[in-house]
Amino acid sequence: SVPIGDNKDVPISTYKKNFRGTVSFIKVDQGSGKMSIAFQIVTPGMNFDLARAGKGPSHGWFFFSCYNSEQAYTLLEVNSTQKDKDFIMAVNWKKAEEYIAQGKGVKQRVKYAHNVYDETKHSATSEILTEVLTLDPSELKDMVYFIPCPKSPHGCDTDPTGEFIVGSGKLAALIPVFSFSKIQQAIANQDFEGNFGGIPVIKYESALHGEVQKPGLGPLHTEFDAEGNAYTSFFVSSEIVKWNVKTLQVLDRVPTFYSIGHLCVPGGPTRKPHGKYVIAYNKITKDRYLPTGPELTQSAQLYDISGEKMKLLLDFPTTGEPHYAEAIPASLIMPNSTKIFKLEENQHPDAALGEIGRAHV
Repeated sequence: SVPIGDNKDVPISTYKKNFRGTVSFIKVDQGSGKMSIAFQIVTPGMNFDLARAGKGPSHGWFFFSCYNSEQAYTLLEVNSTQKDKDFIMAVNWKKAEEYIAQGKGVKQRVKYAHNVYDETKHSATSEILTEVLTLDPSELKDMVYFIPCPKSPHGCDTDPTGEFIVGSGKLAALIPVFSFSKIQQAIANQDFEGNFGGIPVIKYESALHGEVQKPGLGPLHTEFDAEGNAYTSFFVSSEIVKWNVKTLQVLDRVPTFYSIGHLCVPGGPTRKPHGKYVIAYNKITKDRYLPTGPELTQSAQLYDISGEKMKLLLDFPTTGEPHYAEAIPASLIMPNSTKIFKLEENQHPDAALGEIGRAHV
């Protein structure tokens, strides 16, 4: 969150009054593939971590994990963890599009760089843009809702059916699972416990499908297989825990080495996960590999999840501290991949083409 408006030169002690967050919705041109900021939603000043799109019944919605609802600005490890619950923010982006069509968006003066890579020239251009369309949910109703979620949620993941939204609070001792149909019923019944920054807060129990009890310590992120199971990473207890989304029962757990953060089931965030493997992206290597250079090698691990029990297949090093990765079958990419660029098709103004059709070394 940052100061927004004409007067941005304000002290950080005015955080609650002057600082606001924004979430950007990106439009992809179906013909060219180029991206642009369609609009931004202005929110109360908080921190955001992960976002997932709805699917199936929840298509048209987006879900964001939010923390620091205390709106603290000093000693954040202490002051931003005072409350038992922060929020999952549910955004009806279809409603946002309706407001834009009605001319209710507000254009804001901004300054940001839009970078575009041109494969025909093998180079990029950078354009400075000075305007963005914004929507304020405290004024435009029925667009944004908060759902209480324990505690400092980092993960916010939608299951393949689109009915269940899993919140993973890194300081929580349980995993709350919210029901999209219950969220809709609570909105219809105006079942709110108040508002935060002018945005309605749905009652926790009204949106809740249930809680996974005593799953582990420090839940962070969740992926899914095609059999109705979820796989959650636990940073503190260094493990992956498998549980059933409907029954909320823990089915299996395996240790990781060490302090796993993100994880990946190929296709896990989609409606049709491939579901044979899970990859653990571990954050604290400790004694796993020799410190052979200025950058410490981190640890990743591959597990087979095709059976009832998870089995470690491979333990391998990776560079940097992995925060997110997604995997899909190579067959989905290969037909659209360019393996060889033809020299004569290089349109870069400084390209060394030589004599077209003849090789020069």
